[in-house]
Amino acid sequence: MEYERCSCHHEENQNAILYTLLSQNLSHHRGSHSPSQKRCLCQKRRTVCLQTPQATCQAASDVLVKTISFMKNLPSFQLLPWKDQLLLLDSCWAPLFLLGLVQEMVTFEVMETPAPSMLERILLDGPCKRQELQRAQPTLASVQRLQCSLNSFWSLDLSPKEYAYLKGAILFNPDVPGLKASSYIESLQREAQRALQEVMTFLHPEDQGRFAHVLLISSSLKSIPPALLTALFFQPVIGNADILELLTEMMLARELPWPQ
Repeated sequence: MEYERCSCHHEENQNAILYTLLSQNLSHHRGSHSPSQKRCLCQKRRTVCLQTPQATCQAASDVLVKTISFMKNLPSFQLLPWKDQLLLLDSCWAPLFLLGLVQEMVTFEVMETPAPSMLERILLDGPCKRQELQRAQPTLASVQRLQCSLNSFWSLDLSPKEYAYLKGAILFNPDVPGLKASSYIESLQREAQRALQEVMTFLHPEDQGRFAHVLLISSSLKSIPPALLTALFFQPVIGNADILELLTEMMLARELPWPQ
């Protein structure tokens, strides 16, 4: 099997010998293929999908339901203007969901997206359709960054109280543009951060830097694009439906159903 270098492989210090060895090794593991089938080895472009989508998507959906339930059950959140609730939902659902994955110990593995069949290649003929499909699929590099962020949190071994107060500190973000009650939200964030620091001091009196370390690592959650989480965990379930519209419906519902 031959591999064609993409533009990403024309960087400086490219080791051609190592590239050849990697290509031969992958060819050995994947079996024989037609020489015309060429895949890009660059992590920035290789698209991936879940190895066990049914089980992983179910676990992710359960975490998302618990995330919305956490928000709905906070009286201080419910007292906010509805528009502010929606703005915080839009801004904070992704990092709160990721924190839920960590707390529920949800692990997952990915595999390279199977090559399209001949029929799919005919239907996807044209650069616009191919680019649209590629944008909708997670890349190996983006998933590795996600898993690295989750691993950083698992190493902290947070207690249930630490998780709860950290979620509050993330949810009540006064810097979200357009908030009407930003001052009140800022006071709620300070309250959550103060409670988080107090419980950490009680549980880990020997670790004076734990509070700052946890806040620093939690900031990495905001760098994970919501579109990546939607494509990886929820698109197999909801298709092309708007995730924010579904979350808004869940906020309004008495119970929290999720598409099966």
